[in-house]
Amino acid sequence: MNEERSVGSAGATPVATLPNLWVKCTGCESMIYRKDFEQNLKVCPRCQYHHRLGAWERLAITVDEGSFEEWDGHLAPKDPLQFPDYAAKVVRDAQKTRLKDAALTGRATIEGWTVAIGITDFQFMGGSMGSVVGEKITRLMERAETLRIPVFIIIGSGGGARMQEGLLSLMQMAKTSAAVARLKEAAIPYIVLLTDSMAGVHASFGSLADIILSEPGATVGFTGPRVIELSLKIKVPKEHRTAEYQFAHGHIDLILPRKQVRPTVAKILQFWYG
Repeated sequence: MNEERSVGSAGATPVATLPNLWVKCTGCESMIYRKDFEQNLKVCPRCQYHHRLGAWERLAITVDEGSFEEWDGHLAPKDPLQFPDYAAKVVRDAQKTRLKDAALTGRATIEGWTVAIGITDFQFMGGSMGSVVGEKITRLMERAETLRIPVFIIIGSGGGARMQEGLLSLMQMAKTSAAVARLKEAAIPYIVLLTDSMAGVHASFGSLADIILSEPGATVGFTGPRVIELSLKIKVPKEHRTAEYQFAHGHIDLILPRKQVRPTVAKILQFWYG
C-alpha cells in the first residue's frame, strides 16, 4: 500500500492512502471519484460517457441476483490454422475476463422474467466471433426455442469474424443468422442491446433482433468510412457509425442510458407476455 507523510513537524505519522481512488473519463478527461464512478455503473456523471463493462460486470447489473445459470461455459477455442500468437492471446484474454472465449451465455431472470441471455465481451479479442462464440450464441437460441423463453443478447464487439480461425469463423455469421430465423418461425422474442457492434457480429445476429436497443454513444455499423468509400464510391457522414445516427435513420429502436436498460427490458417482456 502506498504511504504519504503529512507536511509539518519532524517525525510525522505516516498516513495510509488507497491507490486508484480516481478514474479519468475517456470522454471528457475529467477525474471522477472511483466510488461515485462505480455507483453510477461506470457512466461519467459529467459528460455521460458510457465506459465499457466486462461480461460479468454487465451480467451483475442486468439480471436478478443469484438467478444466472451458465450454459456451455466449458467451450474453448482451438487454433486450427496455427496462427502466430493466437493461442497466447486466448490465454491472456481468458485470464483477463474469466471467460474461455468472448461470449457468456446462460439462463437468468430480469425482474422475474426468465430469459436466455448472452453477452459478448469486448475485452476478449475485441468481442470478435470465432467458432466458439458462434456456437454458444447458436446453442443459446436453440435452447431458448426448446424452452419457449425470450432471448436477450448484449453485444460488445468491435470486430466481426475472427481472422485467426479463417473460414471456421466466417461460417458463424450464417449459422447465427439461421438460428435467429428459427426463433422468428417459432415466435420467440429476440432483443439485443448494442454497446458496440461492428463488422460480422453486427451483420449477423447483431442486427436481426425484433427489438434493437443501444446505449448512448455506442459504435454501430458494418465497417469504417474508408472501406465504404473505396468499395461503393460514395461519401458517408463521419457520424454514420454512431448509435444516434442509426437511431435517426430507423435501424435502432431506442437508445437507453445504462440505468434504464434493466427496467426497460422487463417492461418489453411484460408487454410481450403480460
